[in-house]
Amino acid sequence: MLAVVKIAGQQFKVKAGDSLYVPHIEGKTGDSVEFSDVLFTDNGGTIASGASVKAVVKAEIVNDLVKGDKVIAFKMKRRKGFRKKHGHRSQYTHIKVTAIA
Repeated sequence: MLAVVKIAGQQFKVKAGDSLYVPHIEGKTGDSVEFSDVLFTDNGGTIASGASVKAVVKAEIVNDLVKGDKVIAFKMKRRKGFRKKHGHRSQYTHIKVTAIA
């Protein structure tokens, strides 16, 4: 079974057993979470989308806090002596999809 689920404002295509990194969600390692905002399902050729979807994606948190790569935002105006450097590392949660019900 395949599903498209909305997690923290982003859409992910998932199957049972998939492991993925999502934007940071609350919970500790080993906790189980459910995502009820499912947009699309495909169950062996039977397709459901929109309001007709009645599925819930269940997942387990593998690692509660993973930092992404550093992203640098560098601004400069030539011949003016203006330079500004900002950076950040996004936080993610590593989850494993256990079931789509």
